[in-house]
Amino acid sequence: QALTVKAEGIDALPADQTDVDICVIERSPNGTSRRAPATRLDAHFEPPNIEALRQRLCVTLSMAGTEDSLSRQQIQQLLQNPPVADPVLWEQAKVDNPDFGKFVPEPVVSFKELRRRPKGQDQMTKQHQPRLDIRAEDTGELQKNQTTAVAKIAQHKRKLMGLSCQTSQALGTQEVQSRSGYAVHADEEPLSVQLDTVQCELDAPTQAKDRLREAMFQIRMQNHFEHQYIDAELLQEIMQHLE
Repeated sequence: QALTVKAEGIDALPADQTDVDICVIERSPNGTSRRAPATRLDAHFEPPNIEALRQRLCVTLSMAGTEDSLSRQQIQQLLQNPPVADPVLWEQAKVDNPDFGKFVPEPVVSFKELRRRPKGQDQMTKQHQPRLDIRAEDTGELQKNQTTAVAKIAQHKRKLMGLSCQTSQALGTQEVQSRSGYAVHADEEPLSVQLDTVQCELDAPTQAKDRLREAMFQIRMQNHFEHQYIDAELLQEIMQHLE
């Protein structure tokens, strides 16, 4: 099994400190890989020689919690044994915990630690902002792609409707040509009678077809009236004669 140490981020902190986020990747011989749990890393840094080396290098460990970092028994033991002198504050911290499955209370021992918390929160906010910007860019790109896809789908739907209409016309023409010269079938006789009835109603003088002819005739007559134009000099002579 191969281990790979990866530095995920290096950020400057107040009071001449640096925050280095590292993780250990375990690679199995079969090719699979996973992050090493925080409990194993913590156990690796517990020996006295490693702890002395950390103190000499001024390195402070802060293990990031994972799903398998603490068991239920360990969490229950931590909650039952308050690490602070005042158990009332510890009980209040447990009451204020928004999610017992993801968070555990952490005591603040001194005012220096209390002042450090807001600075650490500001630093963490600054670290999260670039990731939020990346997510916003990805979301905008996805929305743009969605709009383009919707437009293409609408275009393809219009093409499909046009092709369906052309296909229906082609099938109708083919059906007419294939039945040309044959007698009307028995099941088509009622439809033929209905079509003849509609044609007779349209040909009647008082029906829509005759009214349409009359309207078209009136439109043509209005558009073909002769227009006479009088020259300006001739109009002046007529006016003088009338005076």
